[in-house]
Amino acid sequence: MIGPAGASITEDIFDIFEWYPRYQSCQRYFLDDAQHSVPIQALSAFLNIHLPFQRQPSLVLTSSPVSASSSSSAGLTPPGLPAVSLIPYIRRLVATGMDFPGVLHGFFGDDWGSGVGPLHKQERLNYLFAAKSGGWASVKKDYDMSPLETIPFLCPLQEPLQAEIEATERSWSQWLAMEDWMVGPRAPDILQDFLSQDSRPRSACC
Repeated sequence: MIGPAGASITEDIFDIFEWYPRYQSCQRYFLDDAQHSVPIQALSAFLNIHLPFQRQPSLVLTSSPVSASSSSSAGLTPPGLPAVSLIPYIRRLVATGMDFPGVLHGFFGDDWGSGVGPLHKQERLNYLFAAKSGGWASVKKDYDMSPLETIPFLCPLQEPLQAEIEATERSWSQWLAMEDWMVGPRAPDILQDFLSQDSRPRSACC
């Protein structure tokens, strides 16, 4: 059980080996179904982000593996699930306020909650961090995908939960302390209390 770095995921018991097949299921759905559906194509066009089958010259049509000879000659990925990250799409949905459960289901399928849910949860906190760290122009630059996939607009975080805000506040305080090298034995008492609470055993459920 490990927790990837971040404000939210580290507060939960997180089994990366149990998570990974669910993430792959989301990848397959995204590549085989979602990207070829009109609603997802329409929303992606509105949000100005290319789908894998639109990315020239390394377009990805499906999750089906290609033969070794064709992949090497065409410069494609080796046999196996194509190396397509879902993070850019999660980021674009969060920053534009489109990360509703129905939309996430449309992009990533039935396993979205367990497959991309932890990443979505973390990206919402990252977005709060970005807003805290700089002004609108700085945040937009961070969420642009140059040169052609600039983000068309930014929205405040949609329907934030009190737990999300509190988790981000704790992590922000830890980050500020690290900037001043106030970590480990030098951490302020209040952060020591947070860290000791985070290190206590938790249930494996989220």
